[in-house]
Amino acid sequence: MSDEITLRQLRYFRALAEAGHYRKAAERAGVSQPSLSQQILRLEGALGLALVERGGRGAILTPAGREVLAQARRVLDEAEALGALASRAGETGTIRLGASPTLGPYFLPHVVERLRRDLPGLKLVIRDAPPLVLQEELLEGRHDLVLAQLPVRSGDLASARLFREPLRLAVAQDHPLAGRGGVADADLAGLDILALPPGYPLHNQIAALCEEVGARLRQDYEGSSLDALRQMTALGMGASFLPALYAGSEVRPGAGDVALLRFRGDRFMRSVGLAWRRRAARGGLIDRVAAVIREVAQTRFSGVLRME
Repeated sequence: MSDEITLRQLRYFRALAEAGHYRKAAERAGVSQPSLSQQILRLEGALGLALVERGGRGAILTPAGREVLAQARRVLDEAEALGALASRAGETGTIRLGASPTLGPYFLPHVVERLRRDLPGLKLVIRDAPPLVLQEELLEGRHDLVLAQLPVRSGDLASARLFREPLRLAVAQDHPLAGRGGVADADLAGLDILALPPGYPLHNQIAALCEEVGARLRQDYEGSSLDALRQMTALGMGASFLPALYAGSEVRPGAGDVALLRFRGDRFMRSVGLAWRRRAARGGLIDRVAAVIREVAQTRFSGVLRME
């Protein structure tokens, strides 16, 4: 053989055999007739065989052409089966997903439910941990993806923004601001604010806000979890900012241990997204999981979250 055989040549040859005419085969293959004829000639050259009778009306296969056609069909069937397997590769196996504890418990159950319905062959292993721990574990390969507040601070990680989540101001039920539906920057001046410890992107966001509006970020009381923040707020130790998903899950409207207020008309938000290692190929699975997360955010939490 003088050249390599390609799948394209085999596809064009199959189309010619099935159509029985060069023009019809070219239309079926979506190419020009000269292009198809050229590939058939190259296939004949690679095999060293005449596959089509020349000079006749239409396209009539030679005896060798009929034998090659049977083999070509088997080869193309196997190639198409391999392509189908590759397309399903992102729908089976195991994916390890890390999540921030300020987000995962209040959002991921809905994502898991949807993934189990749409991708029943996919096994999802979920672990939550503080953001810095998640980032280190992601870099070490212990997670495939991490769902967390952005940005991530590593040149070895890539990320995709998915949605923004409002942060609600929480105060004790007997706080002077408790009766209001919403508050503005001026209402926070001189106010004691509680926050999660450093290492959480939420801490840095709240610290920057306190400096901007003249509030006092309390350094002597740092909640180790959103539940701890809420309980300290209920005891009057200061106000705090709680993510809307958490607040919607853990604080009963009008009857909770804290009062929730909209700040800046719910335009004070954190950005949430997926992160993965840059050296890991961004395959269809990441896109599929991201699409499910976006859909859950749009349908299940349409009145709360804002899409990126």
